[in-house]
Amino acid sequence: MKQAVLLDLDGTLADSRPGIEACFRHMLTEMGHDPSLVGDLTWAVGPPIGQSIAMVLAKYGDDRVDHGLATYRARYTTVGIYECTAYPGVHEMLAALTDAGHVLSVATSKRRDFAERAVEYLDIRKYLPRVYGALPGGGLDAKQDLLAEILRVEGYDPANTVMVGDRLHDIHAAQANRLRSIGVLWGYGGEAELRAAGAGRLAAHPSEVTGLV
Repeated sequence: MKQAVLLDLDGTLADSRPGIEACFRHMLTEMGHDPSLVGDLTWAVGPPIGQSIAMVLAKYGDDRVDHGLATYRARYTTVGIYECTAYPGVHEMLAALTDAGHVLSVATSKRRDFAERAVEYLDIRKYLPRVYGALPGGGLDAKQDLLAEILRVEGYDPANTVMVGDRLHDIHAAQANRLRSIGVLWGYGGEAELRAAGAGRLAAHPSEVTGLV
C-alpha cells in the first residue's frame, strides 16, 4: 500500500551537526562565554532551536535567549546551513521510496525557509517537493503541531502515514497524531532514546527504510 512518508531533516537525511555546533560555539563566544565549557552538543541538534539555545545558555546562567537566537542565526543563515552532508545511502533511500510510489515530505523543526535551502544544497529536491518546518517569526515549533499541519494541508490519512526520524521528538509527534514511526539509528538520538520514546520500528541503515514503510 502506498504511504505518505514524513522525513525529519537534521540527523535523518543530513548530518548537519558540524554547522549547528559551530553556530552554537560562535553564539557563546559573541555573548562573552567560553564555548569550551559547554561540552558535547549532540543533544542540541534536532529539537526546536529556541529550546536548545535556552538550555545551552542556562549552563552559563544566561537568559538572553532572543539575543542568542539572533546571534546564532546570523552565522547559520550565511555559513552554518551549508556545513552539512547527506548521510550515505540517503539519496538511494529517497529514490527507492519514490519508485515505490510513496509520497514524501520533509517534516523538520528547522525553520522552513532554512530547510528549503538545505534541501536544495543537498540535491534532494527532486525527491522532496514538499518541505514543512517551523514558521519565521514563530509558529509550528512543536513537532506534533507541525505534523498536524502537514496532515491538514496535504489531506494525508494518519493510518497511511509514517514519520521517519532520529529523535524522541519525532516519535512523540507521530504518536500524538496517530502515525506509525520509524526511528533511524544513524542520527543523533540513538537506540536507547528511540526505544524509550516508543518507536514503532528501528532502521540501522537508510537501505532498510523502504521495507519498513
